[in-house]
Amino acid sequence: MNNPFIISFGKKPSQYISRINLSEEIIEDFNSDNPSSQAYMLVGVRGVGKTVMLSSISKTLKEQPGWIVMELNPTRDLLESFAAKLYALPEMNSLFIEAKLDLSLLGIGISIDKGIKISDIEQAITSMLEITTKKNKKILITIDEVTVNQYMREFASAFQIIIRNDFPLFMIMSGLFDNINSLQNDKSLTFLYRTPKIALSALNISAIVNTYQRVFSAKAEDAKYMAQLTNGYPFAFQVLGHLVWKYREENPDYNVKEICDEVLNEYDQILQEYVYEKIWNEMSAKEREIVACACKEDSIKVKTIRDILGYDSNSFTVYRNRLIKKGILTSTGYGTLSVFLPRFDAFVVNMF
Repeated sequence: MNNPFIISFGKKPSQYISRINLSEEIIEDFNSDNPSSQAYMLVGVRGVGKTVMLSSISKTLKEQPGWIVMELNPTRDLLESFAAKLYALPEMNSLFIEAKLDLSLLGIGISIDKGIKISDIEQAITSMLEITTKKNKKILITIDEVTVNQYMREFASAFQIIIRNDFPLFMIMSGLFDNINSLQNDKSLTFLYRTPKIALSALNISAIVNTYQRVFSAKAEDAKYMAQLTNGYPFAFQVLGHLVWKYREENPDYNVKEICDEVLNEYDQILQEYVYEKIWNEMSAKEREIVACACKEDSIKVKTIRDILGYDSNSFTVYRNRLIKKGILTSTGYGTLSVFLPRFDAFVVNMF
């Protein structure tokens, strides 16, 4: 049997713990007669499962009748890509041609004799949406790893106009807190500021324990030991499972806890090389100071950090809130913080 855990990003692993409530909330809203929102944002630290959740929702809706699902690349012209992909859909292309929509001036499709020549990309999209809507089609657009660029601004502005005209067009974006926050704070994109933002954090620890116990036929206490090493961090859940599976095939007499201890150094190395180095480099100098200080204890008092670093209450609050929103720190109670990323202290020792 192949290893059921994977360490590559984006691909849905066979051992996947879904966030059922969050996914169903979005799907049910999009399927309702009067959706509360036609756009959602998935936010979280690297490795928290944004792409996998995005893919899972996309797959579910794609399998439902009446839905068209397409993924757009945020580094390319999004309006152009959307128009081209929509026009090329086999089930819709013949209808666009029958309606004599000629988008050849935009480099899309072919010239149509006596067709309606359209040279404006937004008009082209509107004309196609009029046809898809008449055919009772809903369209979901997904944009993974959103970046703040002119393409994204233009697309978001056009999307805002489209949904004001009651077209059944929906969108899910995912990205890091800084990128999503910058996009929402763009003064020209007011609707994004009101777009629901779902922050992804830890997986359910009980679900992790149950999965490890089932996959490895492990004792409950051994599975719990494994789960605690992940701290609920989705990428860590996959990495540790992958390593334990691999090691146990070579050493079948070892129990799960013994294997965890054997693979701990490799576990740290993969976490550091795949995600922690990037996360660390994306922090400001002061954020690094605070996180390094927080790593000194499993749960540390805010006052202790402030006293060590010499921060006043107001300035510290700004950094604390940003680090919590980024998904790096978590509040563990009144006046206390902890680092969400498992064994991040082992990484910080070598970096700070």
